[in-house]
Amino acid sequence: MIALEVAGLRCRLGERTVLDGVDLRVASGELVTLVGPSGCGKTTLLRAIAGLESLDAGSVLLAGRDVTTVPAEKRRVGLVFQDNALFGHLRVERNIAFGLAHLPRDQRAARVAEMLDLVKLRHVARRYPHQLSGGEQQRVALARALAPQPDVVLLDEPFGALDEVLREELGWEVKDILRERNTAAILVTHDRHEAITLGDRVAVMEHGRILQCDAPRVVYEQPASRFVADFLAVSSYVSSNGRERLVRPHQLRVVADGPHTIARVEFLGANFRYTIRSADGSTLVADVGPDDPLQVGAKCDVAVVNNGN
Repeated sequence: MIALEVAGLRCRLGERTVLDGVDLRVASGELVTLVGPSGCGKTTLLRAIAGLESLDAGSVLLAGRDVTTVPAEKRRVGLVFQDNALFGHLRVERNIAFGLAHLPRDQRAARVAEMLDLVKLRHVARRYPHQLSGGEQQRVALARALAPQPDVVLLDEPFGALDEVLREELGWEVKDILRERNTAAILVTHDRHEAITLGDRVAVMEHGRILQCDAPRVVYEQPASRFVADFLAVSSYVSSNGRERLVRPHQLRVVADGPHTIARVEFLGANFRYTIRSADGSTLVADVGPDDPLQVGAKCDVAVVNNGN
């Protein structure tokens, strides 16, 4: 079932076109990660879907219902932001219950208990937000967004303020929770690794347009443009039969001695990454094993590994 469909979204802010004909569909239970440079329209797209930004053209459908002109408070959309926007003067249980005023008291209490169990935070129900860790606060924010049973949840860089280990752990927790509830979601992130690992599909934006939206492996291995290739991951380009070919760091084999020069060596833990200045002045990036790394300034040769493509 398609939970969200936007078609031809156009939005101008002053003299600038922020959304320029955006089309996107998200199925129930699907998590689409949205990446792109600052100012490309990611947050504006979420705001337009939520009804917080007026549109110049296009339509927004939630569960098949056209909500393009429906006020934000009447759309079935959950929102989670980086700052979580919890009410500091309310306990956790009351934060989660905030959007449930339409339910009878007993149903409201049951839904809050269900959400607390879902995010594994029943033990902090009586605490205030300032008494929680950053990860706990974001799980409360997610519980509050899910409590009204929205058609789609929109997450705008929700893990940006967390340390790397916690953000990765919480990212997988959030994905599992959304899948368990069969809730569609769009996650805006500036972290390319997060986009590829968490997204069922990855959408890449530039200048108010979605350039490609597909499974992470497809976008990584078959990017629709050089911009998509370079933005999503480290890229190198080699000439083959008169054409320029995209290669990723793992597709290059490096051996000592040759016409090229090692310009930089980075230790990545399980391997090393070489930045190589080729004989023609271009740059190549290669990931190699941990044994006997070459040094900066060493001469080398490079070959593309045949991966069957």
